Formats: sequence, C-alpha cells, structure tokens
Amino acid sequence: MIPNIPLASIDAARPVFMIVMGVFLMVVVWRMAKEMEGWTARLMVGGAFLLCIGYAILMPMYEAGKIERYVPGAPLHDAQTAVAWHAVKLVVMNAGWLVFGLGLGLHSGLVRMPASLKFPKTQTVSPNESVA
Repeated sequence: MIPNIPLASIDAARPVFMIVMGVFLMVVVWRMAKEMEGWTARLMVGGAFLLCIGYAILMPMYEAGKIERYVPGAPLHDAQTAVAWHAVKLVVMNAGWLVFGLGLGLHSGLVRMPASLKFPKTQTVSPNESVA
C-alpha cells in the first residue's frame, strides 16, 4: 500500500528529483562523449547509463514502495526478493560510479592507458584500392 504523502512535500519530490537527475546526467555525458573518442567516451557513457538506470528507475521504485526495502532485522514480506533487488541496486549504482569515474579519470588525464592497449587506427580502404 502506498502511503498518503502530501504532494508538495520533500518525500513526494524526491523520486521526481532522482528521475530528473539521472536523465540529466545521461544527457550531459552523451553530449560530452560526442566530442571524445575511444575508451574514455565508452566508459563515461556506460557509467552514466548505469547511473541513469539506478537514479531514474530503481531509486524512485524504492521510494514509491514498489520494491521492498531490505533492512537487516526488519520483517519482510519476501526476503529473497528484497535481498535480490538490494543486490541489483548495489551492483548497478556502484558499478556505475566506478565506470563513470574511470572514464572521467581517463578524460582528465589522471589515469593513463598503457601503451600496449593503444591500437593504431586502421584504414578500411587502402589508398590504391578503388571504392566504386
């Protein structure tokens, strides 16, 4: 059962804020990634996508009571489902921040990619070959 929450309260605005934050993060990173190439863009977009799923879908579902919260020691309707959703939330959010942070580190130059992983760009058509 969904609790009766006044429309203008903090509890009612929190899920909306999380949805807007998740979508905004994904849009900003997507626009940044258009100017980048390689693993930096892939890592940032992948991390932002995971965070968008976490903030725009999972967290509002928790706030709305659609997913049962796992609180140690509290009585649960279905403990296995609650623990499984809790694990999904932890993996999605933590992996999102890890991958997004690694992409930001590569973008800012704090983390360098080893020279052995940098591949030269290959040409799809050789200069002597006809395209027609």
